[in-house]
Amino acid sequence: MPAAPAAPASRPALVLDEATALVLVDLQQGILTLPTTRPATEVLAGGIALAEAFRARGLPVVLVRVAWSADGGDLPTTDVDRPGIEAAPPATFSEIPAELAALGDVVVTKRHWGAFTGTELDLQLRRRGITRIVLAGISTSVGVESTARAAWELSYGLVFAEDATADTDRDSHAHTFGKVFPRIGKVRTVREITAALES
Repeated sequence: MPAAPAAPASRPALVLDEATALVLVDLQQGILTLPTTRPATEVLAGGIALAEAFRARGLPVVLVRVAWSADGGDLPTTDVDRPGIEAAPPATFSEIPAELAALGDVVVTKRHWGAFTGTELDLQLRRRGITRIVLAGISTSVGVESTARAAWELSYGLVFAEDATADTDRDSHAHTFGKVFPRIGKVRTVREITAALES
């Protein structure tokens, strides 16, 4: 059996053009209180830095939040070994921090792990001519990875801001960034992404 190809010694320069959008997943009040592998304050700060850089260049910023009806009728099914929430949280759970949001941002509300299922995200991106997404948020192996897999299957190019992303489980975060994301996109830092936008 042939050996797997060696990883490149250095990563190619990141190029981000006018067909690039920022998608931040679940950076909302109820999620930012979770115990995460990287402090949520750092993730939020990274998201803010990315959003400001995209807005400065006139590129779309998409803020994805998860929310459900007050009666919980649209919650995901819980016939699983490890059920999720069984009742809709209060409306404040889904509020986007004021310091992150800005006039002109696209806000997408999802009811599943991934941001494409049952939402207008694909339409919002395609009608703006977007072919590449910079992705970050909480949590790595759930909302972010589910969104990333769907985006890749829809043929979007992907860039992942590792230091603006966190999980509630360290091993899950490491697995997603070490094994999954390099196969469907490019893993970079907030600094590398903002530098690419400025170049």
